[in-house]
Amino acid sequence: MTEEAQRVIDAMDAVEAMTDPQERARAIGEVMADQAKRGKRWRELRRQVVLDMRAQDPPVSYRKIASALGVALATVQDIERGYTGSGKDRPKVKDQ
Repeated sequence: MTEEAQRVIDAMDAVEAMTDPQERARAIGEVMADQAKRGKRWRELRRQVVLDMRAQDPPVSYRKIASALGVALATVQDIERGYTGSGKDRPKVKDQ
C-alpha cells in the first residue's frame, strides 16, 4: 500500500475511533460528502492513466497495467471502458 493511501486510511480509522458519537457522525458525514464529489474526479484521473498507458506505442499490456495499479486485469479493462458498475451488472460485450 502506498504511504499516501495508508495515511488516508489511518485518518478514517481516527474518525471511527472518535469517542463523541455526535461528533463522530458529523465527521463521517463530512468525509462522505467530500468523497461523493471526489469519487468521479478520482475515477477519471485513474482512467486517464490507463488510457495513457494503452496509447503508448506499443500499448502497455492489460496485465502490466493491472500489476502496476494493483488491480485485476478485468478491472483495467473496465476502467478503460469507463465502466463503474458492479461486476454482476456488467453488460455483455455484444450488448455494448
